[in-house]
Amino acid sequence: MGLRVSWGALAAAWGFYGALAALVCLGVRDKIKMPKKILRRYPAYELYLYGEGSYAEENRNLALTGIPVLFLPGNAGSYKQVRSLGSIALRKAEDLEFKHHFDVFTVNFNEELVALYGGSLQRQTRFVHECIKVILKLYKGRDSVPSSVAIVGHSMGGLVARALLTLKNFKAELINVLVTQATPHLAPVMPLDQYLTDFYTAVNRHWNLKARERANLTTLSVAGGFRDYQVRSGLALLPGSSRQNSALSVVSSEIPRVWASTDHLSIVWCKELMLATVRAFFDLVDEDTKQITQDPQKRMLVLEHHFLKHPAKFFEEKPEPFAELTGALIWTLIKTSKWSYTAHNESDGKYFTFPLSSHRKSYSHVHCQNSMLDTNSWVFGCTNGSSSVCLQAVDLSWKAELLPTVKTVTLKLQDYPSLTHLVLHVPAVNSNKFTLDCEFFNEVARTVELPVTHLFSFGLSSSKIVLNSTGLIHNVQLPDFGQIYQAFKLSVESHCQSLKERKPSVYRLHIPWSHEDALTLSQVPSATEISAKLHVAQPENDTTVPVLNIYSSPDCQYEVTIRTSFLQVLGQVIRFHGGTLPVYIISNILLAYGRQLKSLISTGHCSEFVPALTKASQPYKVEPLVNVLKFLLGLNWFKGLWEALSLPELDAVTLSQQNVWFPFVSLILFMLGTGIAYWGGVLSNASMKLLSSLWVALTRFSGSPVDNKLITRRRLSVAVFMVFLGWTTCGALAIVITYFHYIFKVIKLHSNVRKELSVLNMRSEQTSDNSHQEMGKSCGSADSIVEATEPPARHAATDGIADSLKMHSTVLNMFTWIVLLSCPSLIYWFKNLRYHIKLDPDPCRTVSFILIAVVGIIMNVNITKIKSSKLLKIAVYVPLPISVAVVAFAPMHLYRISHFVIIPLSLHALCCIV
Repeated sequence: MGLRVSWGALAAAWGFYGALAALVCLGVRDKIKMPKKILRRYPAYELYLYGEGSYAEENRNLALTGIPVLFLPGNAGSYKQVRSLGSIALRKAEDLEFKHHFDVFTVNFNEELVALYGGSLQRQTRFVHECIKVILKLYKGRDSVPSSVAIVGHSMGGLVARALLTLKNFKAELINVLVTQATPHLAPVMPLDQYLTDFYTAVNRHWNLKARERANLTTLSVAGGFRDYQVRSGLALLPGSSRQNSALSVVSSEIPRVWASTDHLSIVWCKELMLATVRAFFDLVDEDTKQITQDPQKRMLVLEHHFLKHPAKFFEEKPEPFAELTGALIWTLIKTSKWSYTAHNESDGKYFTFPLSSHRKSYSHVHCQNSMLDTNSWVFGCTNGSSSVCLQAVDLSWKAELLPTVKTVTLKLQDYPSLTHLVLHVPAVNSNKFTLDCEFFNEVARTVELPVTHLFSFGLSSSKIVLNSTGLIHNVQLPDFGQIYQAFKLSVESHCQSLKERKPSVYRLHIPWSHEDALTLSQVPSATEISAKLHVAQPENDTTVPVLNIYSSPDCQYEVTIRTSFLQVLGQVIRFHGGTLPVYIISNILLAYGRQLKSLISTGHCSEFVPALTKASQPYKVEPLVNVLKFLLGLNWFKGLWEALSLPELDAVTLSQQNVWFPFVSLILFMLGTGIAYWGGVLSNASMKLLSSLWVALTRFSGSPVDNKLITRRRLSVAVFMVFLGWTTCGALAIVITYFHYIFKVIKLHSNVRKELSVLNMRSEQTSDNSHQEMGKSCGSADSIVEATEPPARHAATDGIADSLKMHSTVLNMFTWIVLLSCPSLIYWFKNLRYHIKLDPDPCRTVSFILIAVVGIIMNVNITKIKSSKLLKIAVYVPLPISVAVVAFAPMHLYRISHFVIIPLSLHALCCIV
């Protein structure tokens, strides 16, 4: 018994200390008490303070003395994602003995799907405004009271932070630094409702027109690169950032010490990226106010230091222009144009001087590398004339750049006419081995052009160039590489004469018009493959050329080959335009629907969906009309007439203006849409057959239902109930229930056809047997004549039901995509059901009311009524222009698909009545 108690006590102790350790590791998050008025207005949202260990205990009473930072999660994001930022900031403060520290707050948005439903974005923005006011009130009466809050926003959280500036009562000075991570700034990834697109329009218009009002705000946008499949990096570009001094956009693959692409979620907890962010925040602190500096120029210098070009030195706002050198050390004069030195166990420091006068005529640049990645100054420039020893020199280390294995500096000699000597410092080191390399070179001799292959070469042809390396750096220019639809495989093979140990080579694909460089580290000798593709297309007036910088090893040969990668070209099409595929799928379904209506008029029977799609899916019926409309809108008189009629802007024109629309992209998307519509139809037909087979097995056949009344009390009650449901709860819920009701009707109809056919087959076999038995008789009874004439009539009825079934299948295919596009608002409503029964605003409410009436008519009418309709000859011409309109106006406004589909469905319903 005693043993059991001791083991139980031990287990309890382990459990207690394990829980305590988990609590310390995960961090304690104190919920901030909000005013009751705010709680009533925003019951689903909460504000927390991140803390762990002793810091959390000390600040449990909210006696805060730090610098406030607010983290905003994104689409379906958790407030707990703040842990990486908060934990690293706390570790950094501990290293500095809490000379400065940050109080990191986080907002719980209830993991709302704001990237797919825009109705709550404005609500989130107003709540963040209230949070900022509450946070700043916590510091009243403290020393160094903050007047603003720094914000870090992930995904849609960054957009919400920018939207603060659009609020009427918001003071722009309440935020001074905004860091966004994988935020789609330019446009929504999936524009599924009008509230989402209107929100983007308002935020970006205010951002561009009210630039002076946000002069106090410094903004950094970090994109994830090609591994982020949810938000492409082109969307993360801040509007007009190239024209502004207070905004910076950069891809994570270019950020020093990160040099890697991140997916959409890992960008929040990527250690290297979080370290860069936290270091930047600490460098932003003003020593006098102990808060983030109010100097916007300094803020931009700090961000550029940590996120663009890191010189491998600690940040200094105004570094000393001159450095004092020690004359007591050994000074060595180097007269050669190439020099290398390996340091190991240096007891005393050394200086190596390079006279520049003897090299200016023959060479244009000097390039030096240092594999010792410390933060000390190491390269200087002397201006003391003929002497090779100078005690005061210009510190050129700030011109250096940090690379994965070395820090390098490349100087254009023409830019430094007053310098007489270049000085490299080797510090005293113990047991640390490092190398210094330096060379003078002519830039023209080290720069070569490698023509890129044509898009339609499909990787069958290639361009190749061989570099016999005699130096440390080579530049391979890639002319005519500036469009997003271009994608190449760059193969770099290195061959060396000797097998001695060498430093790894660094290959950097430099894109001059945007900060999206990609660095690759490769051993020598080796074969390395690099993907060359763009996030941002080259601007129209930009004449720069992408360059592959090769930081090479001397005495090695580099063979560079480039060829088009067709799979990556398709990948670029999907990356930039995959969200528009529903547009082209619906366009194809509408063409097939029009073909079925034509066959109904010409033959009296409705064709199957798949054969109709095969015949009707012809892009030349759609694309030329869209291109003609696009051409006409380029004419001033037509554009003026278009605007006078208040017609919406053509989406294809907007995409062309954004440099993301390229030749044949619409044809590729149309073909992909055809394939998806085809296999979707096959799958739908197979599913209906399977479900109808199950229904046949589970139910008894009582004959086909005969109900000639279109409106019955039961159907009217169902319609009224669905309208009431959509009005009081969520329109998408009514749409989904109507959809499954329709599916149930079609399954029953399908099972009735199967049973009717089986009955007819049995009767035909019986009739055949009777005819053989009665053969030879001169006449038969009247009953036998009636029995013989019954099957053709029943066959005709069954054929009518089968035709109805084919038409229902196509309508269901269109209806399926309406349901899919409305699902995000349904999911949002369901997640917030405990707070609000009614979804407000509801993007699907009006659509649901129309669909309930239209589909309620279509699902209860036989195709024979449509054949005899006077409107059928008009309805047959509607699907084609609607198909064109979908392609023209819906790629950037997917919610318009439902509006366009309702038009032919409404006319279809009228054909059932008139």
